[in-house]
Amino acid sequence: MTAFLVVLVILLFGISVWQMNRIFQLAKAKPLTHPDIASKKDNNVQGYLMMGFLAFMYILTIVTFWLWGDVLLPESGSEHGTEIDNLMLISMIVIFFVGILTQWLLHYFAFVYRGNIDRRATFYADNDKLEFIWTIIPVIVLAGLIIYGLFTWTDIMNVDKDDDPLIVELYAQQFNWKARYGGNDNTLGEANVRLIEGVNQLGVDPADPNGQDDKVVTELHLPVGRKVLFKMRSQDVLHSAYMPHFRAQMNCVPGMITQFAFTPTITTEEMRLNDKIVEKVAKINAIRTEKSLALTAAGEEALESYEFDYILLCNKICGISHYNMQMKIIVESEEDYKAWLATQPTIAEQLSE
Repeated sequence: MTAFLVVLVILLFGISVWQMNRIFQLAKAKPLTHPDIASKKDNNVQGYLMMGFLAFMYILTIVTFWLWGDVLLPESGSEHGTEIDNLMLISMIVIFFVGILTQWLLHYFAFVYRGNIDRRATFYADNDKLEFIWTIIPVIVLAGLIIYGLFTWTDIMNVDKDDDPLIVELYAQQFNWKARYGGNDNTLGEANVRLIEGVNQLGVDPADPNGQDDKVVTELHLPVGRKVLFKMRSQDVLHSAYMPHFRAQMNCVPGMITQFAFTPTITTEEMRLNDKIVEKVAKINAIRTEKSLALTAAGEEALESYEFDYILLCNKICGISHYNMQMKIIVESEEDYKAWLATQPTIAEQLSE
């Protein structure tokens, strides 16, 4: 062990001497023709490359929006979604404006003030006025965005009891979703994972009177124009209930109940008539038709035609089948919702079978 440490010390000492020698060599004044000194041609090439890269970034951004701008979400299907979209739009405008301006200044200065043996750079130790400007402007802008975001978030998360929201539980488990409605009394019964057994897959307490008329479903139906308060639970790992068309997302945490509320404003049928949705559906079905021809030629089953539906996804990587963890959401009139709910069996009926 001692011999090893001696060898290591000698090796490190040798490296230190070599590095010090390199520093001394770099510190020595060199003639302008020395290969380590950038020539006028080198400086010009680097300057023009900076401007070329700037143009490349701008062109790439424009082309990206031109080719894939249609994959953005359509108008929000919830009441609060407009505020979320406005906040996102303002944030993106600020980011793009600042990004375009700063990138231009960065590359332009690198081009204009590229190396030139006939010009000597002036050194400024500091400039209080400039430092104040580029400090106070971001502070004001970010403070405005944060305050706007906090007020928006507070309005979204504030659930007034006078709204009489529909109470729905979203239950996450690897790798599917289930929803539980509170029945006629709109009150969810107590539940615990220790009570999961047989058909009682959500662990609803059979002794709780409020749970007798609860209804567990695998397809979520929501009445348009009525606020819905989601109570969220997870059976196993961290999931995230993500409903992109409603601009809604909330983590589902094992051992606790989280919640999120929103009011659907556009029914599924109305959203299917949205111009952007119609265009997207047509594009998806064109791709599916092309793939189906290849599958049919290979003796395989053709793909089904796609039809738009609202959807609940998991936005946390929760395991091997995370990609397939989704549930269909149907937004409909109050009458259609009640008619559908009346056909669903209650917990008491399921347990008695």
